[in-house]
Amino acid sequence: MSAAGLPLVSQLKERMHWLQSRQKVLAENVANANTPGFKPRDLRPFEAGDGGGLAPLQTAPGHLSGGPSDDAARTRAARRFETTPSGNAVSLEDEMTKLADTQADYQAAATLYAKSLSLLKIAIGKRA
Repeated sequence: MSAAGLPLVSQLKERMHWLQSRQKVLAENVANANTPGFKPRDLRPFEAGDGGGLAPLQTAPGHLSGGPSDDAARTRAARRFETTPSGNAVSLEDEMTKLADTQADYQAAATLYAKSLSLLKIAIGKRA
């Protein structure tokens, strides 16, 4: 069975690729922190394909929806207002925070991916 037939494993793999790409973009932002006129970049938020049936459902009106709140969406879309006289808009503090968050997310996804593969090996009769 391929990873394409396993939604969780394929989504973890996609997430890890996205996090790897984001790490590269954020590192470029840090590397260009002193480049005149440089504007920091970031990737669009990760969205897994169709969710593979793994998305949380709101089964009663009193339950939490599981989706991002309006405040979270506004925070994500916030623009940077700090710009140096040279026109550089990179905030090293923001970039380093994003890099640390990305690293932690990647480690969590890699751990889940390894555990998933280990469980699959057990399921087919091989020792993990």
